[in-house]
Amino acid sequence: MSTDPIKMPSATKEKDPTILKIAVEMLNAPDKVPQLIEFDQSQPLSSIIQLLCKTWGLPDAENYALQFSETNNQNYITEKNRNEIKNGSVLRLEQSPSKTVQDILAKINSGVEVDQILSLTKLATLSSDLTFAVEFINKKGLSLIISTIENGRFKGNVLRFALTAFVELMDHGIISWDILETPFINRVASYINNQTTAPEPKVIQSSLSILENIVVNSSGKKSHVEKEITIPSLVSHLQNSNHDSVIQQNAIALINAIFSKAEYSKKKAIAATLASKHVRNIIFENLIGAGEITKSSFKDGLGTELAHQLYVMQTLMLDLLEPKLRQRADYHEQESQEKIKELRKIAFESDSNFNMEVTIRRQPGSLSKDPKKLGFKCEIDPIKDFNEVPPGVLALDCMVYFARNYREDYIKIVLENSCRADEHECPFGKTSVELVKTLSDILHIGEPASEQGQTYHPLFFTHDHPFEELFCTCIVLLNKTWKEMKATTEDFVKVSSVVKEQISRALSASPKSFDKFRQKINHLTYPEIRQIWQQERTNREVWESHARPIVELQEKITPEIIELIERQRLGVLVGGTRFKKYASRPQRTKDKFSFFRLSPNHKVLHYGDCDEKSTPSLEELSNKLTVADIKCVVVGKDCTHMKELKGRKITPHLAFSLILKSSELTSLDFVAPDEQIFDYWTDGINALLKEKMTSKSFESDLETLLSMDIKVRLLDAEGIDIPQDPPQIPEEPDDYNFVYENN
Repeated sequence: MSTDPIKMPSATKEKDPTILKIAVEMLNAPDKVPQLIEFDQSQPLSSIIQLLCKTWGLPDAENYALQFSETNNQNYITEKNRNEIKNGSVLRLEQSPSKTVQDILAKINSGVEVDQILSLTKLATLSSDLTFAVEFINKKGLSLIISTIENGRFKGNVLRFALTAFVELMDHGIISWDILETPFINRVASYINNQTTAPEPKVIQSSLSILENIVVNSSGKKSHVEKEITIPSLVSHLQNSNHDSVIQQNAIALINAIFSKAEYSKKKAIAATLASKHVRNIIFENLIGAGEITKSSFKDGLGTELAHQLYVMQTLMLDLLEPKLRQRADYHEQESQEKIKELRKIAFESDSNFNMEVTIRRQPGSLSKDPKKLGFKCEIDPIKDFNEVPPGVLALDCMVYFARNYREDYIKIVLENSCRADEHECPFGKTSVELVKTLSDILHIGEPASEQGQTYHPLFFTHDHPFEELFCTCIVLLNKTWKEMKATTEDFVKVSSVVKEQISRALSASPKSFDKFRQKINHLTYPEIRQIWQQERTNREVWESHARPIVELQEKITPEIIELIERQRLGVLVGGTRFKKYASRPQRTKDKFSFFRLSPNHKVLHYGDCDEKSTPSLEELSNKLTVADIKCVVVGKDCTHMKELKGRKITPHLAFSLILKSSELTSLDFVAPDEQIFDYWTDGINALLKEKMTSKSFESDLETLLSMDIKVRLLDAEGIDIPQDPPQIPEEPDDYNFVYENN
C-alpha cells in the first residue's frame, strides 16, 4: 500500500475537523495499490478525484467517481452526501455514473445475451442509488427498458434483471407511473396470468410489485390492471408450489391494492370472493395454518410484511361494515321494522323446548311488553335504539344473525332476563348495541390501515361472517359475566369494561378458530380478569419501584417523608399520653397513672401523677426532665422494671425505659397501653435524640407515604413505560462546527 499521501493544503497545528484520514482502492485493478490520503472536506470532489487519478496514472479523471464500499451502502459520493464520510473510511474509485450508464446502454443494445445479463445485473444493483438512477433516466435508459419489456424481447435471466432494475428505478419517484401504457401493462400482466409455462419466480415477484405500484400510484391506469388481472388468478399465487414468500407477499399486496382502490360495489364483490370457503382455505392453509409466517421468515423481514398484508386485508374486509355502523335506523324503513318483529317472534313464539314457559308468559296484554323483555331502551318505539351511531343498524343486523343462527342461546338469554328483577336484568337490546360498539372499537372498524400494523386475527379467515360470529360468542359471554359479577343496571359500564378486556385478551392470543376463541374466553372469567388486573398492577409497581429513575426519586424524597413522620411523632409527645403505674408487688388498691407530655419547644419532658380520665396541662405536671439528660431508650426485656415485674401479666414488648445521665434518677420506666403508643413514643424519643426511628409503625408509614407520594408525582406519566435504566447520554463531539444543509 502506498504511504505517500496526496499533498493537501497544509493544516494548522490544531486538529482540523475538515481533514479526514481515509483509504481509497480500485476493484478489479490489482496493479493499483490502495492509497492512504487526507481527505479535505473543504476541497471540491473533482479536485480530489483528479489527484487520485494522477497518482494511479489514470487519464480522463472526469470519467471517475468515488463510491462508498460498505455492504449496505455502495452509493456514489456527491457534494450532498460527502459529509457521511468518516475517519478511517475505505472508499472506492469507480467509473462515473455517466460513463457507467453509457457502457450499460451500449451492452443492452448490443443484443448479445451474455453482455445484456452482465449489464442488467449491474444495472439492478446500481439502480438503488439515486445519483445513478437520475443519470440513467436522463439518458433515456428507462425508456429503453420499458420499450424492450413491452416488445417482449427480454427473456429468461435478461427479463428477470430488467424487471428488477425497472422496479428499483421507479421506486425513487423521479418518473410518474402514469407514463406506462397499455401494452406494457398487458405484457407484465401476462407473466402473472401465464399458468402453463410459469416464468422464473423473480419475474413474477417483480411483475406483481409493478402492477401494485400502478394501482396505488397512477391516476388512471388501475382500471386496466383490474381488467387484466382477476382476484382468483392472484389467489393461485398464494399456493405456489415453491412456497415463495415474496410471491405470496406481493400477491396479497396487489389484491389489497385493487381492493382498496375499488368502488364500494366492486369492494363487496371482491370481499365475497375472498370470504368464499375455497379462497379462505387457500389463505389459511398456505399462510396461517401451515405456519408460513415463521420465525425464520421474520428474520429476513418477509414474515413481517406478510403479517402486515394480512392485517390490511382484514382491515379492508371489516371496513365494509362501516356504512351500516354509521347508518341510523329509519322508522319508515320496512326492513328494520321486520327485523325487530322477527326478534320478538323467535323469542316468544318459538316451537323450541321453551314452548311451555313461553305459553305461560303469553298472557293478554303481554305483547306490548315484548320490547321491554327484549331489553330495548325505548319500549314504545324500539327502532330508536338504533339511532345512535356507531353502531347504527349494524347492531340490529348482529342481533338478528344471533337469533337466526343461535336460536336456543338467544331465547335462553331473553327469557332468563325476563324472569329477573328489573334491577338485575341484563337487557339484551341495550347490551347488544353496546357490544357492537365495543367490537368495532377493538377492531378499529372505519379506521385506515396503519402502515406499521401487523395484528391480524386468524379466526377471521375461517368464516364468511366473522364479525357476526364474534358478536354471537361475545353476547353469550356478556350475559355470563353479568351473572358472575351479580351486576345491576347501575353496573352496566363496569360490566362493559370487563367484557372488553375479556375479548381483547382472548383475541391477543391469536386463536386460529372460533372454537379456540370460545375456549380461551370461557377461561377468562370475571374472577380471573380481576386477578390478572391485580397481578399486573402489582408487577408494574414492583417494576417501577426497581427502575433507576424511581429509585433515585425515592432516595430524593425519603428524607422529606422521614421528617414528616418525625413531626407527627413529636406531635403525639407534645399532646401527651397517660401511662399506667406498675408496682413491684401486686396491690389491691386502685390503679395509678402518670401523664407524660413534651414541651412545645421539644426541650423538656413534663410528667406527674393523674387519674384515669384527666389530661393535665404542662403547668399541672410538677416533674421535669430535660431532653439533654436522656442518654438513650431501651425496649422490651432489656428494661430494668421488666425484671422487677417478672411473673406479672405484663407484655414485655410494650415496655420501654429512658436511660438517664443523672446518678440520682437512673431511668424513667414505661409500659405502653398498646403497640401504636409504644411505637410513637419510642420513635419520638429517638427523633429527639437524633437517632434512627426503628419501630414497625415507622417502616409501615414510610412505605405507605413514600408509595403515595411517588404515585402522585407520577400521575402525569400514567400509561408511560418507565425504563429500567435512563437513556445513555452520548459522548460529546470532537468539536461543535456543525453544518446544516437546507435541502
